[in-house]
Amino acid sequence: MPRFAANLSTLFTEHPPIDRFEAAAAAGFKAVEMQFPYDLPVEGIREKLDATGLKLVLFNLPPGDWGRGDRGLGALPGREKELEHAFDRALSYARVLGTPMLHVMAGIAPMNLDNAPYLASFGANLRRLGPKAAGEGVTLMLEPLNTHDNPGYVISRTEEAIRLIEAIDHPAVRLQLDIYHRQVMQGNLIHAIERAAPVLGHVQIAGAPDRTEPDRGEIAYGAIFDALDRIGYEGWIGCEYHPTGRTEDGLGWLDAYR
Repeated sequence: MPRFAANLSTLFTEHPPIDRFEAAAAAGFKAVEMQFPYDLPVEGIREKLDATGLKLVLFNLPPGDWGRGDRGLGALPGREKELEHAFDRALSYARVLGTPMLHVMAGIAPMNLDNAPYLASFGANLRRLGPKAAGEGVTLMLEPLNTHDNPGYVISRTEEAIRLIEAIDHPAVRLQLDIYHRQVMQGNLIHAIERAAPVLGHVQIAGAPDRTEPDRGEIAYGAIFDALDRIGYEGWIGCEYHPTGRTEDGLGWLDAYR
């Protein structure tokens, strides 16, 4: 049976960020994830988790300068010190919040350049940071993002991420498989789940092609959840989609899994 975590960066946006924890708990979620929690005081988040009983299972490292186009630092040669600072800041939040997974965004490479140096940099950085994360009980996640929404993103294909994780060969470096991104880039979803099974650490969902509720669009999520059951996946499934209306009004798809 799948277990769902509400992404508080995309769901319950009718509420101020600090109030979304109560909204998620009231809607029946037992866990949440976030993209970037850093605008909220860590102790304030801790109080909300304690009050609601929610688990915060995942968030991203700081991405660099978002306004100037940064979408992560993990694979960018020459920005290793910034990545270290981002890692340390994320880890300081994870310690207080008990968060077991941190997504290391790869970043944007200049268009039409060879990706090999960026992948090599990503691998070297994760080899260095993986043991540090493991020492804190944290797993680092790699997520391929589609290049339609994120032009130039260094890691966009599932197999590319899997090969990198297998080459790193550290238990604290795992795959974050977003079914929406995979559908936009490659499709063939069941095959991707089966291929990813040995390194799969987290899953995210949204409808395609518009990234709305999972029961809208072209993805048969019943088959996806069955495939995850077959490979023995027991982790959380993050609901990282943009509701077409009020969040609570679009949660009917969850009824079959309560």
